[in-house]
Amino acid sequence: MLKTKSQIATAIAIFFHAIGLIGMFINKDFFVSLTAINLLLMLGLLIYTQKKISTGFVLFFVCCFVTGVAVEIIGVNTGNLFGDYTYSKMLGVSFKNVPLIIGVNWFIIMYCCGILVHTILGEISLKLQQMTRMPVPALKVISIISDGAMVAVLFDWIMEPAAVKLGYWKWLGDGDIPSYNYLSWLGVSTILMAAFALLKFDKQNIFAINLLLTMATFFMLIRTFL
Repeated sequence: MLKTKSQIATAIAIFFHAIGLIGMFINKDFFVSLTAINLLLMLGLLIYTQKKISTGFVLFFVCCFVTGVAVEIIGVNTGNLFGDYTYSKMLGVSFKNVPLIIGVNWFIIMYCCGILVHTILGEISLKLQQMTRMPVPALKVISIISDGAMVAVLFDWIMEPAAVKLGYWKWLGDGDIPSYNYLSWLGVSTILMAAFALLKFDKQNIFAINLLLTMATFFMLIRTFL
C-alpha cells in the first residue's frame, strides 16, 4: 500500500514539475504565480505518503515552519543571516515581508533531506558499527544532523540562482548571492536536522526522496536553460 502511494505521489510530482518547467518558458509570470499552490500540493503528497501522522511529525512541521519564517523575517528586514534580499509578491500572503508559503518550503526541504540521509544511513549502519565503538543510534543522530544539513545547503545552492531567475526573490546591491547565505543555511539546517533526528516519527518515505530529486532536477534545468 505504501509503495503504491509512493508511486502515485511520485507520478503526480513529476507531472506537475514537468508542466511547470515547460510553462516557465512559455508564460513565466503565470506559472510563478502558481508556486504556492504547487508547494501546498507537494506538502499534501508528503502527508499522504507519511505512514503515520504522529505528534512528532506535526511538531517537526511546526518547528520548520516557525523557524523558517522567523529567520526569513530577520533576514529580509535586517539584511543579517542571508544578505540583502526581498521577496516577490507573487508567492502569496506575506507576514513582515515574508510569504508564509516559505515556511512550507523550509519543511519540505528539511523533511526530504532528512529522509534521504536517514534512508542511506539505514543501509550502512551495520558496517559503521563494525568500524567504530560508538553505538549506531548515536552515530546515526550525529550523521543525520551533519549530513542532512550539508544536503540541504547543496539543495539551496542548486535552487538559489533558479529562484532568482524565476523572480521568487531578488538580491539587492550587485545582485550576487553572498557566500554567508550558505553559511547561515548550514546553521539553520543543522538546528532543524537536530529536531528531525531527535523527534520520534516514522522516517521511511521513498516519495520524499523522489520529490527531492524531482525538485533538484527542476531547479537545475531552470538555472541552466532559462
